[in-house]
Amino acid sequence: MKAKTVYAAAFRAAKDYVESLREVLSRLDHAMIDRMVEDLWTAYQEDRTIFFFGNGGSAALASHLACDMGKGTIARSHRRFRAISLADNIPLMTAWANDFSYQDIFAEPLAGLVRKDDRVFAISGSGNSTNVVRGLQVARAAGAKTLALTGYEGGLVRGLADLCLIVPSNDMQHIEDAHLCSAHAIFTALRQRMEQLGGV
Repeated sequence: MKAKTVYAAAFRAAKDYVESLREVLSRLDHAMIDRMVEDLWTAYQEDRTIFFFGNGGSAALASHLACDMGKGTIARSHRRFRAISLADNIPLMTAWANDFSYQDIFAEPLAGLVRKDDRVFAISGSGNSTNVVRGLQVARAAGAKTLALTGYEGGLVRGLADLCLIVPSNDMQHIEDAHLCSAHAIFTALRQRMEQLGGV
């Protein structure tokens, strides 16, 4: 009987989680997602590079989104998106972290790569990760345009991003779920644009 009670509580917790996530998603700023799509499409048309980065689950999403953008949008005979995840080069990140500080793992590689009018896309649930903030500062100093996915109140990232989607939640799991949904929405919209050019 005790086991049944534990299982029932677990099922209720899972159901409650999904219901509360649905409510968070219903309050997402869809206009901001549209603005991000438009900006990234402009970056494609201008042949700019898009750099993605974040920590932990956000690092995984940076890799995921760079993969979707770099491969999933390929259209026959058309130029491809230039999409790079700075979270993918483990040797370089650990070298910067070991020789300087973990706070430099995105800023320093970015300083050698980013150019004016490139796009730098940061992902941070809290919006206050120092290495993400420093990466955005380097991007702005180089004249790149900055985009960000964050949560809570947006943190320091909010003031450094030209376009910032703030998930209306204080729950990190909901924030990360909403970031993935938003990333897929952005990717899907860009894929459709590529299809209109001549097939994906």
